[in-house]
Amino acid sequence: MPCLYISTNLNLDEVDCDPIFSEATKAVASIIGKPENFVMVILKGSVGISFNGNKDPAAYAEVVSMGGINTEVKRNLIATLGTILEQNLSIPRTRFFLKVFDTTAGRNISKL
Repeated sequence: MPCLYISTNLNLDEVDCDPIFSEATKAVASIIGKPENFVMVILKGSVGISFNGNKDPAAYAEVVSMGGINTEVKRNLIATLGTILEQNLSIPRTRFFLKVFDTTAGRNISKL
């Protein structure tokens, strides 16, 4: 079961997060090759995040999956999730960090 955990320093109280959940679920399932009903998405706002020495809108995310992770998958996750956050929350892709972990490989793959 892939899990996507997104933290952002934005206040999400007045934001319609449904498109983020929907788009992220579809993207993770499609890119990793798992059924959508196996994907969990967690979105947390108002997290203290400083990036590049300032607190402008930013996000940190982790994807944990049992298999299905390789370099191409990692690149597609970074690009696609970055676009989802940029379109729905106006977080620049340059202020998004994704950590990818494949539990079957026992290794971390991180990329800015």
